Amino acid sequence: MRAGWMKNKDEVIDMYEASNGILPKDMLSFLENHLFFMNYIATEQKFLINNHGVYPLQAVELKAPLPQPKSLRDFYAFEEHVKVARGNRGLEMVPEWYEMPVFYFSNHLAIRGPNEKIARPKKCQWLDYELEIACVIGKEGSDIKAENADEYIFGYCILNDWSARDLQRKEMKVGLGPAKGKDFATSIGPYIVTKDELDPYLIENRYDLRMTASVNGIQLSEGNMREIYYSFGEMIERASEGVTLYPGEIIGSGTVGSGCILELGTDVHRWLEPGDEVELEIAALGVLKNVII
Repeated sequence: MRAGWMKNKDEVIDMYEASNGILPKDMLSFLENHLFFMNYIATEQKFLINNHGVYPLQAVELKAPLPQPKSLRDFYAFEEHVKVARGNRGLEMVPEWYEMPVFYFSNHLAIRGPNEKIARPKKCQWLDYELEIACVIGKEGSDIKAENADEYIFGYCILNDWSARDLQRKEMKVGLGPAKGKDFATSIGPYIVTKDELDPYLIENRYDLRMTASVNGIQLSEGNMREIYYSFGEMIERASEGVTLYPGEIIGSGTVGSGCILELGTDVHRWLEPGDEVELEIAALGVLKNVII
């Protein structure tokens, strides 16, 4: 597995091969010193003249763009999702939700990539997708203020926080979070888009990005990133309070409104079953597909 970048949407550049070993082989190493490496790429374009390390996209299998992140925090930042999901369980909104963005740690060693098969847990009958966006941390820092958080973000990608709802429903009654209902798989991809690429979509501190989810070609979910209640800046401020964030950590937004079967209800669509193809699409971030087995 090698790290690289997309060129003209139909070519992939192996950064290690194209630079004769100056750029690293893996994405985590790149993130840990990405300012130097990005400057090198911008100023030393001569190493691409001979098309060394350049491959057609159809000849490459895209894997998770950050297969082993240092951590995975997933927030709960879309108000509509929280209201509807809690309402479907007969619960009202808790006032504390409006006081601070909250998150849980998920399994950062169970990352899946585009087109990778997702195994439904053996004891799960209520498998669900979650339509989310994630940011990737690119700079070390602690006690980061929301207004300064953008300088700590390297880029963004689609995130699918797969959920075993029947397992989750039981264990959350104990009060320790989703845990086993979540730790079997999280998909990210199909690539990381650097934050500068999203500048045309930025309105104040929110991105105007259409988000959709489909199962077997039928669209079920539609939302927009601009509807988020807590910005990524606010999430990073919360996550970094008294804690150091490091390059290679992932922060998820939580599910957009209507972005899962739990919200829609099984009268709209049954729970996911083996053979189902789930496709998440976010404007400017691409399409993330997975098949359930």
